[in-house]
This record gives sequence, structure tokens and C-alpha cells, in this order.
Amino acid sequence: MADVWQGQVVRKARGLLDGSNMYRRVKVKLTDGTTKKVRVSRQLWDELSEGDTLHRSPDGEVVKTSSS
Repeated sequence: MADVWQGQVVRKARGLLDGSNMYRRVKVKLTDGTTKKVRVSRQLWDELSEGDTLHRSPDGEVVKTSSS
């Protein structure tokens, strides 16, 4: 079972961490006040802006639930 959470995007970042593959990550401030770095798909990363709300379901899928 995956970790279930909900939070707001506070930062977007991408980089070639291993020198050949592009990784897209967002920093999310969770509802309990903690922050988490989350790897997301290219499609989701392109749709996201700071302030958007994300939700991770029990099956592990991260989805955008609202816009800023």
C-alpha cells in the first residue's frame, strides 16, 4: 500500500541527475505542514504551477486536484 497524502506545490524542478535521463520533481507542502519531494511524469509536470494541489491515492498515482 502506498503512502496517501494531499498537499500544495511550492516548487518545481527538473534535472539530469544521472547525466542522461530528465527527472521532474515537485516540492509539496502537505496538509500536516511537512514537505515532500515527489517525482512526477512529464505530462503532469507540464500541467503544474506553484500553488496547485496534488493528491496521492492508495494505488500510488499522483494527480492534480485543483489549480492555484
